[in-house]
Amino acid sequence: MEIAQIDGRRLYYTFIAGANNIIKNQIHLNKINVFPVKDGDTGTNMASTIRAVIDSISPHKSYKITADRIAESTLLNARGNSGIIFAQFLYGVSNETDNIQTITVTQFIESVKRSVRYVYDAVANPVEGTMLTVIKTWAEFMDTNKARFNDFNQLFVHSIEILEKELAETKSKLNVLKQSNVVDAGANAFVFFIEGIIDLIRSKNIKRVMQLRAEVEVFPEIEEQIPEEVDLRYCTEAMIKNVDLTQKQLSKLVQEYGNSVVVAGAEKTRRIHVHTNEPAKLFDDLQQHGTITFQKVDDMLRQSDSVYKRKWNIALVTDSACDLSQDLIDKYQIHMLPINLFFGENHYLDKTTMQPEQFYKRLKTDKHFPKTAQVNEVAFRNVYSHLASHYDAIIAVHLTGQFSGTFFSSQKAAEKISKEFQKPIAVLDSKNLSGALGLIVLRIAQEIERGESFDKIIQKAEQWITDSRIFVSVKTLKYMVRGGRVSPWKGLIARLLNVNPIVSMDENGKSLVFGKTYSQKSNMEKVINHVKDITQDRKIWNYIVLHANNEKGADWYTKELKQLTGKKPTSVVNISPVIGANAGLGAASIAFMYE
Repeated sequence: MEIAQIDGRRLYYTFIAGANNIIKNQIHLNKINVFPVKDGDTGTNMASTIRAVIDSISPHKSYKITADRIAESTLLNARGNSGIIFAQFLYGVSNETDNIQTITVTQFIESVKRSVRYVYDAVANPVEGTMLTVIKTWAEFMDTNKARFNDFNQLFVHSIEILEKELAETKSKLNVLKQSNVVDAGANAFVFFIEGIIDLIRSKNIKRVMQLRAEVEVFPEIEEQIPEEVDLRYCTEAMIKNVDLTQKQLSKLVQEYGNSVVVAGAEKTRRIHVHTNEPAKLFDDLQQHGTITFQKVDDMLRQSDSVYKRKWNIALVTDSACDLSQDLIDKYQIHMLPINLFFGENHYLDKTTMQPEQFYKRLKTDKHFPKTAQVNEVAFRNVYSHLASHYDAIIAVHLTGQFSGTFFSSQKAAEKISKEFQKPIAVLDSKNLSGALGLIVLRIAQEIERGESFDKIIQKAEQWITDSRIFVSVKTLKYMVRGGRVSPWKGLIARLLNVNPIVSMDENGKSLVFGKTYSQKSNMEKVINHVKDITQDRKIWNYIVLHANNEKGADWYTKELKQLTGKKPTSVVNISPVIGANAGLGAASIAFMYE
């Protein structure tokens, strides 16, 4: 059937068909991801970016309104380089579309052609042979041949040949792709998207695409009332696909972990809701019965404290890369947002539904190397809206912006909520991570407790950031190689020479190799000797000892630093999974702050 015009509903289901094809192929995209960084997360990031559309918006009859909704959702939830470029492309298409109910082929081609400049303008240093090139080539093909097509179906079907040709040519445009004998992962994701649309055109099976949306629509929104007294701390929700349990069986399993249980959805796709104190154990159990594609966990104890028992008028926020003991986090009512963590297609929340002990056990056995994804802007907006309703001001401190977009998501959300509520929100880049970030957060928490003003704390925090140090004694480079932080060649040389690096952070928040030795013991001794040298003229205010399932190493560091400082460590912590994924099993670390 010829389609000369598209309305909002057809646009929506066409988008879902393309999006579903990316989600189905995300593992492949991760495997071929070598540019700009060989960190194997393009598929994960693209799937997370587009899944938000499926989960959060409904189609409107108007083409323009639906296009705007898709663009807004992808922009808010965009992850990774390719995710942001794709979202920017959709924003360009939306922005270059007039306020119309339906769109013709000619109007659509014009909007796509004009959207190209949006994606190029969004990238500081555009590189050809990537998704940018494929989008541009696709737009040029349609513009050159617009007189040939009055039918959307024919337009898409005939465009795939030029897309596949341009995708193949990405190898010749980027040396890193040629050397690895792969096409660009981001460009491939865009081709998968168009192929998904063509599959819908050829199969005419819109019912299958509509089922994706139907599975989301049957999951009810649970209206949560924040209790004054909290017995079960975590309000937990998840989407599980390919479930091998009946609804009754799944409900029985979930009820073993808490109450307020809701299990909804179709036969193979379920959404669960439960209040529990053990979300990590729950999801360790659930992953054996299906694929966990989405999780959301709200800390009701922290929410309740904000409403009924807040100790101070300044709220303190951080992310799960902050390694600080749970008793200190609870004492100072610190709000911690978990960074997203993926093992294959299974989604987890760092230090919430995936605890360090579970993570390091799985790191040794799982065939999938874990991938991480930043906390998105929507999550921060939700938290800041809640806190701004109860506090006079908010201070947020995050892991280095050089490692994650979490800081930038937080910053964007803070700007919007600050204007809306007319309350100050400061978002700080710690230029650090793990225990060093923990000490910065602790120092701010103690100043809030002392009654220091918001402005004074922000002023002082800049010096605390400068005065924080971390040294990580890596036991093996194997995990850095698997995570794409170190090339396989360098990893092989280091293994042959039995080299163990010491990793630290520079003043801009970038990692640097501080030194290397031929055993972890020598490595750790070198760290202690260096700390002795640099603290001769300045005292240590506090320190944290960290390890990746290496209690023996942590005990040795604790003994040495206690002797040096005369103090016990503020915390001894198993390193956060999102940091430990690269530091690797067996790593040992110290972080300290000068007085």
